[in-house]
Amino acid sequence: MNSKQLFERAQRVIPGGVNSPVRSFQSVGGNPVYIAQGHGSRITTVEGHELIDFCGSWGPLILGHAREEVIDAASSAAREGMTFGINTQREVEFAELLCQQIPSMEQVRLVSSGTEAVMTAVRLARGFTGRRRIIKFNGGYHGHSDGLLVGAGSGLLTGGISSSAGVFVQEGDVFLPAYNDFSAVSEIVSRYGDELAAILVEPVAGNMGLVLPKSGFLDHLRAEADRCGALLIFDEVISGFRFGPTSYGELCGVIPDLTCLGKIIGGGMPLAAFGGRREVMQRLAPCGNVYQAGTLSGNPVAVAAGMKTIELLIQENPYARLAELGAKVASAINSLELNGHVAQMGGVFTLFFRKEPILNMDDAKGCDTSAYAACFRELLGRGFYFPPAQFEAAFISSAHTDADVESLIQNLTEYLAR
Repeated sequence: MNSKQLFERAQRVIPGGVNSPVRSFQSVGGNPVYIAQGHGSRITTVEGHELIDFCGSWGPLILGHAREEVIDAASSAAREGMTFGINTQREVEFAELLCQQIPSMEQVRLVSSGTEAVMTAVRLARGFTGRRRIIKFNGGYHGHSDGLLVGAGSGLLTGGISSSAGVFVQEGDVFLPAYNDFSAVSEIVSRYGDELAAILVEPVAGNMGLVLPKSGFLDHLRAEADRCGALLIFDEVISGFRFGPTSYGELCGVIPDLTCLGKIIGGGMPLAAFGGRREVMQRLAPCGNVYQAGTLSGNPVAVAAGMKTIELLIQENPYARLAELGAKVASAINSLELNGHVAQMGGVFTLFFRKEPILNMDDAKGCDTSAYAACFRELLGRGFYFPPAQFEAAFISSAHTDADVESLIQNLTEYLAR
């Protein structure tokens, strides 16, 4: 059965035929592909077509697909039991590893998704401060919990919608300044500081495409949070362990009160975490009165995959090479001086069809999304799988070879320069 037939079949039993909206290819056109397997830097469709994958399941697979040691660790854990709903030694060891690699996380709680991690971190900030309002940045995506879907990026931005039906957030609960806007944050803090529970931010924004923080912006957020007594929350579901074997906050020297992790720390399994200052984390039940729970929290199979992934990242330290490959892509495309550019940090990049720098969501919305869609379809036909959405990031894994990246550059250059 081919991808077209599977999509038609899926639409009869799954809303829209997909379990996450951007997988529908709605913004890039054509029928979505269905994948049979993945190994290393490549995925294979159900038709048997091999694609060099620069999406990497939206970020978790920094070691590539089906890394043998990760598969072995998960398989071994699965043979001991898929889930227990009670404590295991492995989850303690994994929590210790996270706290070791991210010293600002004095304590950590394991959950099953990035959405759950950020949702609970915000609840914890409200419980700790006794305040209700938060700052989140327009275009920042922090999962699909009701209170954080306003002004969201990722699939909502791709679909051209600013929120979701069924979401009723009280007016003023969430302030939405532009990312990288120093003065807007200061103005909100000056007017409403004693009502703010948290400033929530992706320190490196990855859900309006890759948008880098201006110099001093994260320091400014730290200072403004301190000024009003709010907690600073870094959503590092994408950036955690992406640019080094730690959080981006530790790398840049701006220490938040709470950090949220996901994607990479699960090694391809559903696993996320949030953690930070001990006095804040101690407010979680059963120590305190902020409730969070989950049947599959700390799932032993997911934890085994995540622990092995982080151990390999520490051991192999692929980050300099990933940054070198990412810089190669950016340099090659940006040297063409076309009506577009590549934003890049480490092994993460986005091809924006807009010449001017992208500093926030309004800039991102000025991109030529139809040009991105055409480029996506061209690359797919040439054997490359990119994110099927302009406002997502592409990822290079340690499994990508120099030849993989050179081939991408050659094919992308040929297409863009014609």
